[in-house]
Amino acid sequence: MLRTLFRSEQGGHEQVVLCQDPASGLRAVIAVHSTALGPALGGTRFHAYVDAAAPEEAALRDALDLARGMSYKNALAGLDHGGGKAVIIGDPSRDKTEALLRAYGRYVASLGGRYVTACDVGTYVQDMDVVAEECRWTTGRSPENGGAGDSSVLTAFGVFQGMRATAARLWGAPTLRGRTVGIAGVGKVGHHLVEHLLEDGAEVVVTDVRADAVRRVREGRPEVRAVEDTEALVRLPELDLYAPCALGGALDDRTVADLTARGVCGAANNQLAHPGVEKDLADRGILYAPDYLVNSGGVIQVAEELRGFDFARAKAKAEKIHDTALAIFDRAEADGTPPATAADRLAEQRIAGAA
Repeated sequence: MLRTLFRSEQGGHEQVVLCQDPASGLRAVIAVHSTALGPALGGTRFHAYVDAAAPEEAALRDALDLARGMSYKNALAGLDHGGGKAVIIGDPSRDKTEALLRAYGRYVASLGGRYVTACDVGTYVQDMDVVAEECRWTTGRSPENGGAGDSSVLTAFGVFQGMRATAARLWGAPTLRGRTVGIAGVGKVGHHLVEHLLEDGAEVVVTDVRADAVRRVREGRPEVRAVEDTEALVRLPELDLYAPCALGGALDDRTVADLTARGVCGAANNQLAHPGVEKDLADRGILYAPDYLVNSGGVIQVAEELRGFDFARAKAKAEKIHDTALAIFDRAEADGTPPATAADRLAEQRIAGAA
């Protein structure tokens, strides 16, 4: 595995740090992909990788992929930040302790500002407050500690802007009114996204591996339907737009073959399970809104926090995701490439120009 870290197909990461603190049980990976545009910015994922044959290798690969995605995301969002990501290996409901978070914070601090951390799957603003006790390069903090609070608010808003752009390209108007949108994963981002869609007049169908998450999003919203699992969701004949909002790899060969929706726009990172899936989507006439573009509202929020947070200013930046998505759809059509390729080229141009 170490040999592959230096190969170009892994994205040319600048730095990878393996973190271990036996006293607290910390096992983590910090991956810095690029600092060409500025300090690497990206969240901290806390995940057990129980389904992997080798959890440590799975965590390393995840950190590498996510860090590279953050470089592209920050570039397209117009931020003066490179890309980085951290993964803490463990069950956050069982293994997360103050001592572990503090130990992790000391590792981030040891990078001297090359990497700025924030929340991700399995971590919350309260966790970042603890990390910040050991490390000043921490954002996504609670309002009472000078932060902006929950970054999922603007993440969902940005995804909704991407959905509006997708609708405009598919159906001629930037609205989901009367359309059926299926959301796989109604956690921190997904449940905010449901609100935007209902306000816009969409029909919403949800699924989640956690029954409590489905119950929470449907409380007081009888119009929100639920199906058993993602397989059932993507096969719904009435589905217009599919929104993967859980973990990565949601768009694999089987899902793309079964998908009935005309478009895909969701909050999950690294949705394409392997190279070539973006072409399979295009060949089936399914419009794909690149994930790292449409889910960049959260990183826009935490980046704004570093300069003194103003919600209106951050929201105005996140609203531009709509225009950027339309520009990428235009470029993809002009170049005869899938939107994911067009997005990559645009991000790479900005990174190369800065470097």
